[in-house]
Amino acid sequence: MQMAFDGKAQEEHGTLNRLLDRTRFVGIRVFSPSRALIYETWEDIPATLVAAAKSRQHDWPERGQSHRNWIEVSGERLIQVVLPLFGSDGSLAGYVEGVSRLDEESLLAQREQVRAAALTATLSVLLTALLLYPLLLAMLKQSTGLSRRLLDSNLSLMHSLGNAVAKRDSDTDAHNYRVTYYAVALAEAMGLPEKEIADLVVGAFLHDVGKIGIPDRILLKPGKLTAEEFEIMKSHSLLGTEIVAGNRWLAGAAQTIRHHHERFDGAGYPDGLRGEAIPRIARVFAVVDVFDALTSKRPYKEPMTLAEALSIIERDAGQHFDPLVVAVYIKIAPGLYTKAVQVDDAELRQGMRMLLSRYFKTETAPEEGAAFVTTQSVI
Repeated sequence: MQMAFDGKAQEEHGTLNRLLDRTRFVGIRVFSPSRALIYETWEDIPATLVAAAKSRQHDWPERGQSHRNWIEVSGERLIQVVLPLFGSDGSLAGYVEGVSRLDEESLLAQREQVRAAALTATLSVLLTALLLYPLLLAMLKQSTGLSRRLLDSNLSLMHSLGNAVAKRDSDTDAHNYRVTYYAVALAEAMGLPEKEIADLVVGAFLHDVGKIGIPDRILLKPGKLTAEEFEIMKSHSLLGTEIVAGNRWLAGAAQTIRHHHERFDGAGYPDGLRGEAIPRIARVFAVVDVFDALTSKRPYKEPMTLAEALSIIERDAGQHFDPLVVAVYIKIAPGLYTKAVQVDDAELRQGMRMLLSRYFKTETAPEEGAAFVTTQSVI
């Protein structure tokens, strides 16, 4: 992948390209702190050598360390050296990788000596190349800035869309914030990977986005829905999936949007999935979504007590809900609920910003002393 940069960045890339002419390098690659490739340049060497170097797995060294690989392919020898880059504030700015090529004659003459000498020489040259720190750091900063601005735009759109649905449905966006908070706390307690939790954050906030397509006469009906009306209401999960379709950033969220009304016993909708065939984040969200619905005041009902809600959740384990998910949630729900009901909408919104900062590393820094910081220091 190569990023698009302005004229200044292109000049910087030219400097990296010219570096190939003055060193043993046949290739240079620059990576972001998240290990995403943001720039690469190669001499005119066989494609098999480039492919071999790019496909070789390597470690990501820490401060004061380096990583070296000895690559043999098609009778050729390559040396791959990776070093970390750090900004002026001491934070990791990215990684730089240099690849050198050894000729066959030198290897045949004195293979082991040449190997040791070449490794030392390559590392020395690469260390010298780090005099280009300002260039590399500027490139990394620009790439990171572009990515963050795009991420912030996506998150802002998510906020607007989720809040619009909430306003139309119940005239409050507090439900979206609470279920997202509950869902993340539960996912963390279960030890889910960060990527999965990030998908859950967006899916939880947009879980009812399909209700945009449900007529008011059904969506806002104060009484019980008829069988025909309920079938229309059920279509909101598929409508939501259609709304986010084609948006790669929302691909993971689509699992929650589509499947949060599936049941563990297979009696749910829209696909009638059963057990672990239901995506895990949808099984997690199903529990907290029902819990918040039970404990919240709605135009057509009063809120249940914590004990009543947990009794229903526990009763439906194995039928509506994944028993393993319920077992974890029963333990943490009292503390989560107590804190959730003590805060106002502004604190809920601040809490959402903190979750986004944690799982998406947005540009906006959390406010000092915020009440809802993470699910370890919640609301």
